[in-house]
Amino acid sequence: MLLYNTSAKVGLLLLSALFSSVAWSHPHSFIDMQATLMHKDDRLTGLKMHWVMDEITSADLLYDAGDAKPGSETWKKLAAEVMANVLGQHYFSEFWHQEKRVKFGNLPPFYQLSREGHRAVLEFVLPLGEPQPLTGQRYVFSTFDPTYFVDMYYDSEKSLHIPADLAERCAFTLTTPKPDASLQAYALSLDKADTPSEDLALGQQFAQTVTLVCQ
Repeated sequence: MLLYNTSAKVGLLLLSALFSSVAWSHPHSFIDMQATLMHKDDRLTGLKMHWVMDEITSADLLYDAGDAKPGSETWKKLAAEVMANVLGQHYFSEFWHQEKRVKFGNLPPFYQLSREGHRAVLEFVLPLGEPQPLTGQRYVFSTFDPTYFVDMYYDSEKSLHIPADLAERCAFTLTTPKPDASLQAYALSLDKADTPSEDLALGQQFAQTVTLVCQ
């Protein structure tokens, strides 16, 4: 199925949408993520995210961008449309501290969309609603599409970055789940027109979790 206008294409980019005419099993799209801890005055303020979309997911965005130069109005408009949908899904993320959910800021202080070869790259700051203490604390966060239409993943712990001034006392640990065979078979049985049951929380069951511990 082809999407005929930019708003529609971008509006469905990171949601349960149709990226191509091929009926594949879930997931249909892949986003390779990196995250960098952001802090000020020994308090955690957010994460700088770097999302690289696969070539099929990127195709429509790069087509619309054409030969536009980086930072041009064309790229800014596309970035705003993509970011609006990320915000509509609460950054596709959850952040926890002492078993309580940490709220995010309503608007990112920075975001941009760019091209890396045949891939589109979204960079943005995921702000916490309020700065959180670092010393002696443990945080857990994850980023995922609830429908598992999009597989959002960190390639390894090397995709998680700690600023040099915190490197000696803070560390990230990445945990990748191993869903059982029946759940994997269910995901493989879904084509692009299917929406998994909300009660199943399919995307969350496949989601990696990141733990941040600071001394």
